[in-house]
Amino acid sequence: MLDSLVTSKTRVKLLLKFFAHANSGYLRSLAKEFDESTNSVRVELNRLTDAGLLLAEDEGKTKVYRANNSHPFFSEIKGMVTKFLGLDELMEKIVKRMGNVEKAIIVGDYAHGVDSGTIDLILVGRDLDLVYLDFIVNKTFEKINRKIRVRVLEESPENLAGILVYGK
Repeated sequence: MLDSLVTSKTRVKLLLKFFAHANSGYLRSLAKEFDESTNSVRVELNRLTDAGLLLAEDEGKTKVYRANNSHPFFSEIKGMVTKFLGLDELMEKIVKRMGNVEKAIIVGDYAHGVDSGTIDLILVGRDLDLVYLDFIVNKTFEKINRKIRVRVLEESPENLAGILVYGK
């Protein structure tokens, strides 16, 4: 869906990264996270920055990128991304009722900008309400017609490649 509108897979990944949640990132970490060359990520970061969709700020010797929430199309792009992911309602409900959710991370195809029909989500937290999780996953499937696979972990794994949609 989103990948048919935006032809660059790297650009789709960047839009998902920055507009799904208030994420920020720098060139090398993004290249590593997306398993892409730094050059391809740099080209797309420059295009999105030139278009005004991303802001680039120097933090020491590192340039950090984040979504420009004052851009006229910020709300529309954020809305498209969250609908593409189908997680806007799910995340709101999970965070409110699940208990101590520390992080929610999209992994798999959706993290790479591919609409495969299955959303893989990792929730990090302790003492989460798993009965409610099953209920809300089934309800979400009915609404967005996408299967959601959720893995619950008590601690955040090292070097997890994905898109952070909740937490820090």
